[in-house]
Amino acid sequence: MTEADVTAVSTIRVRGWQWAYEGIVPRSYLDAMDAEEDAARRREFLALSAGRVHNLLAEVDGVVVGWAAVGPYRGEPDDARDGELYALYVLPEHVGTGVGRALTAAAVRRTAELGRSRLLLWVLADNSRARRFYDRAGFAPDGAETSDDYAGVPLRELRYVRRVP
Repeated sequence: MTEADVTAVSTIRVRGWQWAYEGIVPRSYLDAMDAEEDAARRREFLALSAGRVHNLLAEVDGVVVGWAAVGPYRGEPDDARDGELYALYVLPEHVGTGVGRALTAAAVRRTAELGRSRLLLWVLADNSRARRFYDRAGFAPDGAETSDDYAGVPLRELRYVRRVP
């Protein structure tokens, strides 16, 4: 991902949230999401995380339709043995076309290239579609849980893990 891709990635992220988390995350939270504001934050993240976070894009006919971000597990040093899939979003109209599978495969490859032995991610417990997707991609819950607050509503998250060849 380059600076030129940030606007497209922010659109994917916001539309992905609004579609994937409908009925899970409070509507007020989803409605307040703004791609331009997200792009401003993403530009800062891109600059601050250069070399640490690997932003992967999926294109169809030259148009960015999916984005994944992978790096060391949160809070761990750059050379951590565990990697984390921080984000994986696909434009809703491209869900089910293989874009998500391709991005996941690329994230696993990048994690292996970085010498990490496991790839972890966090998923909302109520997001059954994403949980099925990750199950099919070789991830499984490891028993770790947390919760985050969205517009005053606590939502449980589960940690999934996959060994990296």
